[in-house]
Amino acid sequence: MKEDCYSNQWQLDTVIGLRNYINNNFSEKLNLDLFSRIRFVSKYHLLRLFKRYYGQTPNQYLINKRIEKAKEYIKDGLSISDTCHEVGFESLSSFNSLFKRKTGFTPRAYQKSNFR
Repeated sequence: MKEDCYSNQWQLDTVIGLRNYINNNFSEKLNLDLFSRIRFVSKYHLLRLFKRYYGQTPNQYLINKRIEKAKEYIKDGLSISDTCHEVGFESLSSFNSLFKRKTGFTPRAYQKSNFR
């Protein structure tokens, strides 16, 4: 079945390997140049492959992963500032605006809604 749907095992291995790398290193400083060096493939080709298989770019996947982890950390009681740095953001204001754009809540409002 897998051979019928996804005939190119190398492509599958590449995008799954990248996804696993992001999942395990989301708090690090990651970018497309690093991803292409890790997977030994052109960054533009990697973008196309990842988007084909996952419906989003590696950077979009990374951001979503960081926001999901941030929600977990906030629910577990970690401070907003510590959460920001734990998930790989360098700027608290960038974290706040991105968190609000993705969840509809500021981190503080999300934190308060989970403690009631």
